[in-house]
Amino acid sequence: MENLELQRVVILLHGLGRTARCFKLLEKHLKQEGYRVINQSYPSRHYKIEDLAEIAIPNALKECPKDAPISFVTHSLGGILVREYLRKHTIENLDRVVMLGPPNHGSEIVDKLGWLPGFIFINGPAGLQLETKPDGYLAQLGPVNFKLGIVAGTLNKGWYLEKFLPEPNDGKVTVASTRITGEADHICLPISHGFMMNKPMVIEQVLAFLKTGSFKHQKS
Repeated sequence: MENLELQRVVILLHGLGRTARCFKLLEKHLKQEGYRVINQSYPSRHYKIEDLAEIAIPNALKECPKDAPISFVTHSLGGILVREYLRKHTIENLDRVVMLGPPNHGSEIVDKLGWLPGFIFINGPAGLQLETKPDGYLAQLGPVNFKLGIVAGTLNKGWYLEKFLPEPNDGKVTVASTRITGEADHICLPISHGFMMNKPMVIEQVLAFLKTGSFKHQKS
């Protein structure tokens, strides 16, 4: 008999220069909701995005039970890894994807500061790929064809780097850059880029999209 009670899986992918530790709070909440969670680390500052996707995602998928519905929750660069992987591979039992602050069209910060000698030392080869040029790497990824919800931040106070970004932005990525053709839902919240995954309002929206395929939008 077909098993109709397969535990749903959520793979967490952190952003550039971060580790799985930044997702510990969200991991706790997801487990409380009954998800099996794979909080995947990867060497974000050492390889290009194409290589990082082939390192992080297959390793996470190996930990997933056969035939279990698989969702992703990503922060920043982690979302680009999912897009890169899914343009070359198919995950048959892919359910939903939530991206937090994804630089889908890059960041003007890279355009302005990527030439500095210290930039690649701090951000690695993947960081240099996050430019906004129309003929750059990100422009090659194209639209998405999976169930995607995007959370964008609009709080940039306290960041020095926001001066390079058009409004609105989260201090690292503009709201416009987070959007992508094919997205199922999009929501803007008053949060900044760095630790948005720990904000209660973000956790609430992540859980809502994973359960229903849409965010909790305030009624006007």
